[in-house]
Amino acid sequence: MSKKLSLLLVFAICTLSVFAQKKDDVLGKWVNPSGEGQIEIYKKGDKYFGKLAWIKEPNDEKGKPKTDLKNPNADLRSKPILGLEILKDFVFEDGKWTDGTIYDPKTGKTYSCNLNIKNDGQLNIRGYVGISLIGRSESWKRAK
Repeated sequence: MSKKLSLLLVFAICTLSVFAQKKDDVLGKWVNPSGEGQIEIYKKGDKYFGKLAWIKEPNDEKGKPKTDLKNPNADLRSKPILGLEILKDFVFEDGKWTDGTIYDPKTGKTYSCNLNIKNDGQLNIRGYVGISLIGRSESWKRAK
C-alpha cells in the first residue's frame, strides 16, 4: 500500500511541476508567418510582453532605422520599430495567455489579443476588436 502511495505522490509532484512550468512555455523568440520578423516574448512580474527582436529590413531606403510612422500618438512616431513592444500585459490563465494587446506597426492599430500554444508547438495569436469571434488569427513558429 505504501508503494502505491509513494508512486501517487511522485506522480502528483511531477504533474504539479509540469503545470508550474507551462505558464512560461511562451517565453523566447517566435517567427511571424512571413518570416520577416522575430518577436521575443518575456516576462515582467506576472505579465508577459513581446518586442520585435529582429526584422528583415530594419532600415529605410536612406539607411536609417525604420520608425513607428503609423502610431496614432505623434510623439511615438520617431521610435524605431526594431525593439518595439508589440505584445503587452498578457496573464496566464487556464492554459493560455489572455487579456493582452497586440500592436500592428504596419497600421498603427492595437487589438485585444489572446495567445495559446497549439499541439504542434506553434503559438496561436488571436487579435480582435470587441469579442474574440470577430478577429484574425495567425501562427508563429519558435525561432531556432
